[in-house]
Amino acid sequence: QVQLVESGGGLVQAGGSLRLSCAASGIRISINAMGWYRQAPGKQRELVAGMMNSGMTHYADSVKGRFTISRDNAKNTVNLQMKSLKPDDTATYYCARLRGAAGSYYPLPPWGQGTQVTVSS
Repeated sequence: QVQLVESGGGLVQAGGSLRLSCAASGIRISINAMGWYRQAPGKQRELVAGMMNSGMTHYADSVKGRFTISRDNAKNTVNLQMKSLKPDDTATYYCARLRGAAGSYYPLPPWGQGTQVTVSS
């Protein structure tokens, strides 16, 4: 049974940093493409960062240069380092397995419970 547990969210001032972590069980992070999604109130869930099996990464334009996705195969976790945070980054963040190709990635269920990130101005 696949389970993803996100952690690391919190309240931070604009310009600050946070590091999110997603602990996986039932799958091996090392052989799965993984991504971080976020969903703000009233908005659709969007992919902000992805890491392919090869290590190639993908970022939404809105977070390029500020967010970095990484994985720790030994701990079976995928992480998202976020810096220079903006109020627009406020959302619930989720990790998920990714499928598809560049420009058309889609998530595989299940979703975790998410972790809330709130950036104050």
